[in-house]
Amino acid sequence: MSEENTKELTAVQLSEQEGFRRDKLAALQAEGKDPFQIVKYDVTHHSSDIINGFDELEGKEVSVAGRLMNKRVMGKASFINIQDREGRLQGYISKNDVGDESYLAFKKFDIGDIIGVKGVVFRTQKGEISVRASEIVLLSKSLKVLPEKFHGLNDQELRYRQRYLDLIMNPEVKDTFIKRSAILREIRNYLDAQGFLEVETPVLQTIPGGAAARPFITHHNALDIDMYCRIALELPLKRLIVGGLERVYEIGRVFRNEGIDIRHNPEFTLIEIYQAYTDYHGMMDLAEGLFRTIAKNVVGSTTINYGGYELDLGKPFERLTMVDAVKKYSGVDFNEVPDTAAAKALAKERGIEFEERHAKGDILNLFFDEYVEKNLIQPTFITDYPVEISPLTKRKPDNPDYTERFELFIVGREYGNAYSELNDPIDQRKRFEYQEAMRAAGDDEANMIDEDFLTALEYGMPPTGGIGIGVDRLVMLMTESVSIRDVILFPTMKPLDNTKK
Repeated sequence: MSEENTKELTAVQLSEQEGFRRDKLAALQAEGKDPFQIVKYDVTHHSSDIINGFDELEGKEVSVAGRLMNKRVMGKASFINIQDREGRLQGYISKNDVGDESYLAFKKFDIGDIIGVKGVVFRTQKGEISVRASEIVLLSKSLKVLPEKFHGLNDQELRYRQRYLDLIMNPEVKDTFIKRSAILREIRNYLDAQGFLEVETPVLQTIPGGAAARPFITHHNALDIDMYCRIALELPLKRLIVGGLERVYEIGRVFRNEGIDIRHNPEFTLIEIYQAYTDYHGMMDLAEGLFRTIAKNVVGSTTINYGGYELDLGKPFERLTMVDAVKKYSGVDFNEVPDTAAAKALAKERGIEFEERHAKGDILNLFFDEYVEKNLIQPTFITDYPVEISPLTKRKPDNPDYTERFELFIVGREYGNAYSELNDPIDQRKRFEYQEAMRAAGDDEANMIDEDFLTALEYGMPPTGGIGIGVDRLVMLMTESVSIRDVILFPTMKPLDNTKK
């Protein structure tokens, strides 16, 4: 039989099974036993409570609830497996314990049904911790058939589209998102302990700023204006520094109208942190401490594995300027490159593509992308970025062509971007104007001029350090996940039905 015919047969069989399930539901409803009419069930324990606390709970009555994942009917007694948020637990169902009527009803339960079990905790002759049921109740009828147990749910596309099914069938997926929650908790604990204030700023903005990215555009009907989904959290947070809050952070969704791959999703979670009276060196110390703390408290060790590499987050992170890093891996010293024309000549010589509008600093960054990034395996801070690609960053006083900016790289990926924040409103206006010129020249990711932000700076912003960290990539690192889709519960997917309505 061909694979196509096998699939067709399977689809027919599934359709028949789902029909049987609907018939069972209709019969229950006709008998006045509609499970969807049940509004609550008193759960006293979860599976892990019973397994870990067996010595204390043996012989005591508990109530558990969850999804029926396995069922072995053996005449007048049966074994089941219930899956709840903590894991799986065995149940022992006997006609003598639950009564003839309940046992007959139980035998009609389907794999995937949501059930409640009340009974006494005991250990079977084979040593399995179980609940001996005195009561078993159908709480919700599953009308769909779960994937076949031996093969699980392996279709990557289906896993992302139907995350609920992925969570049911693949316990390691649930573990990833439990760790994600723990990581967010550690971030908050770490920052709150240092006196930072968590805030919320608008998602809809009239001017998208704080990053070089293409925004999503929407329209506000009442105001009759176009608005943008934010591409970063930066500019509103720096307004709060102007207002005197001194230490603020926000964990929030941002939106960038870009491609989708294993490291990018158009909607993702970012944390941005701003601290008055410090600089980018202070942000390096903060970032290093944050990553180390998360690894220790969530993973359980400051030595972690990712992409086949053993990473040591316990020792000081390496710090290299962008110029030194490019010199180290390409042999080109941009301190010896006199101007943009010379930089472009070098790029042509090395086969690095550039645009006519690019200046020397842009070319340096292209060299970095080509030669350096892939070699940064252990945690490394790359510092002192060219001013052309850093429109919101303070210049280095002793070398104004470069800025007090760093990015954190691990296993060739960027995990954080930080500055000594530009607080000179005159210089900031010039940078915005340069970005506007780049926008006019065709760079639709360039910044727009934000007049209100310039006004805020004119009132005076103290020296400030700031950093942005991609939370999804951080979770990928700490959970050894290959794709950003593995750490976002509902990643962006192309609709199955592409018909325009």
